[in-house]
Amino acid sequence: MDALTGLLEGPRASGAFMIRACFDPPWAVRVEDRAPLTVMLLVRGDAWLLPDRGEGIRLRAGDLAVARGPDPYTCADAPGTEPQALILPGGRCHHPDGRPLNGSMDLGVRTWGDRPDSGTVLLIGTYQVRGEIGGRLLDALPPLLPLGADVWECPLTPLLMEEVGRDAPGQEVVLDRLLDLLVIAALRAWFARPEAEPPAWYGALSDPVVGPVLRLLQDDPARAWTVAGLAEKAGVSRAALARRFTRLVGEPPMSYLTGWRLALAADRLRDTDDTLAALARQVGYGSAFALSTAFKRAYGVSPQEWRNRAAA
Repeated sequence: MDALTGLLEGPRASGAFMIRACFDPPWAVRVEDRAPLTVMLLVRGDAWLLPDRGEGIRLRAGDLAVARGPDPYTCADAPGTEPQALILPGGRCHHPDGRPLNGSMDLGVRTWGDRPDSGTVLLIGTYQVRGEIGGRLLDALPPLLPLGADVWECPLTPLLMEEVGRDAPGQEVVLDRLLDLLVIAALRAWFARPEAEPPAWYGALSDPVVGPVLRLLQDDPARAWTVAGLAEKAGVSRAALARRFTRLVGEPPMSYLTGWRLALAADRLRDTDDTLAALARQVGYGSAFALSTAFKRAYGVSPQEWRNRAAA
């Protein structure tokens, strides 16, 4: 597995919120949905992405932007345009004063805005649950990531435009997979850019010693790994592996393994009905009690509280 594959194997949209937004100037939409990841592809016209902190980003036709939540931002025809709509969690749409829009901007199947042939058309796809995106991937991204049409090319745009307005059996699954492909294509282009700043473990995956060790930990977290056992697999001494791993990844091997196990447990608590004992076996803990203790130490709540919050 190469380093990029290890990073990108996380996106798995499930019932993602995807729409075609159509606007005529002046227009502005305030986004406060706290979604972990949103992808915006500008099909026609111009637009600005305006975070609450930092400089705005101008988008032109063919450009794409990725927004990492939960920070709010405004999407508009120009800086200074007052928002006419507010997007809240779950795709709920309100007036800025809190009154529901009550479908007044609906234009048909997954189409929203002023009119279908407006001067500005955006394709927007939103992952609504953090676990659909690997935590490692989210940690690797800046809050707003723009990709100009001059540095990336995606053949998915015509297909997305066709599919987003279609109402057919299984359509949500089709759009989920297209959104995954769009994210992967965008991030592959970004990571090839010299200005990209991936996390330390991403670069370490390419190291001839630490990379194979990271893949062993990621692929088989339930195994009773030790530094000595990992060092034997890597063909180096235990001390050499510990030093090299810590220098490249930023933490010792066993610390990284603990974080990885608990992140897997957190996702599975939300996405499955497996018992805590079963989850403990899956991620390498000897008992439900041991997993619960480690989980609460890391996340501040018990596994059951975590599961209940996710269900709510």
